[in-house]
Amino acid sequence: MEDCLAKKMEITVSEAEKRTGRNAMNIQETYTAYLIETRAVESQSEGQCVPMDSLWRRYSEFELLRNYLSVTYPHIVVPPLPEKRADFVWHKLSADNMDPDFVERRRIGLENFLLRVASHPVLCQDKIFYAFLTQEGGWKEMVNETGFQLKADSRLKALNATFRVKNPDKRFTELKHYSDELQSVISHLLRVRARVADRLYGVYKVHGNYGRVFSEWSAIEKEMGDGLQSAGHHMDVYAASIDDILEEEEHYADQLKEYLFYAEALRAVCRKHELMQYDLEMAAQDLTSKKQQCEELATGTVRTFSLKGMTSKLFGQETPEQREAKIKVLEEQIQEGEEQLKAKNLEGRDFVKSAWADIERFKEQKNHDLKEALISYAVMQISMCKKGIQVWTNAKECFSKM
Repeated sequence: MEDCLAKKMEITVSEAEKRTGRNAMNIQETYTAYLIETRAVESQSEGQCVPMDSLWRRYSEFELLRNYLSVTYPHIVVPPLPEKRADFVWHKLSADNMDPDFVERRRIGLENFLLRVASHPVLCQDKIFYAFLTQEGGWKEMVNETGFQLKADSRLKALNATFRVKNPDKRFTELKHYSDELQSVISHLLRVRARVADRLYGVYKVHGNYGRVFSEWSAIEKEMGDGLQSAGHHMDVYAASIDDILEEEEHYADQLKEYLFYAEALRAVCRKHELMQYDLEMAAQDLTSKKQQCEELATGTVRTFSLKGMTSKLFGQETPEQREAKIKVLEEQIQEGEEQLKAKNLEGRDFVKSAWADIERFKEQKNHDLKEALISYAVMQISMCKKGIQVWTNAKECFSKM
């Protein structure tokens, strides 16, 4: 971790800017660009006042970077991006992806994504990632030249592997099940939180009615007027405070959403392992089939029914020369198949070793992050309740002085 980029470079997404331009289809569109600023930590420690380097990136470029990392490092639980459009929102929160509050939270999420990658022991060393931070022009061409899209597995192939793998690794099967459960639990938690926010918002705003009533009442009271007016003021302040409270809460919700999206990153690693296992089993099956064909040709006996065997019976047997030629071809294919099977076995073992090491790293990170987020959320709720108690304590004092 001492060599990770986050230790050597200060990285921030400091600003978001609404822009208008034309896309690849030459259609006018409005989008948000984000200012990435970087500065070497060494220059700061040496006391030099070095200005930060800066460049602008669109959300789609962040998506391209993450897709590249996911394909290039299939054994790694690649950090997710923040949501493109707001989800699990309570009624007063805008779902518009151009809403300033949403853009601000996404800016924080994009910065967090870059810091996650920069802190990862493997991803931080990637040259494409470094170029994303430091090279504005030509970066897209650079990432496309890697040909990573050609390495991407099709969804159909992944689905086929899921249903046809005969000997799945129990650890990855359990991990896949866990990621599904994690996503389900966090989704439910976020939905509950949105409902609570809606009701809490209503409760706080209704307190504003106390303020209005106390204020109206104070107008007809001479001795009690000042006390009622002051109590009404405290109620108005209390009612208005909910907007900032729920906006702050939304940042904790975003921390939970990050792990909602991490669940898909976990499943991606599991799917890649399934694909590798499927390829291995298909290669082993093909090798067994060729060995059987070779044995049948060598002995002249056919163990299983085949159209080829039936054709031979109808139109006559092959000559010894033809059979020898076929045996030779099969022997070469068998040798090649054995080498491929050996390579696939080795690749599979390396993948499992690397993937499991990164999964353990992820688990440790997840436990720490979610613990901190939930504690902070609880502390915030306690603080909110204390402020409510203080408001009513103040109101009580106002009533006592009447």
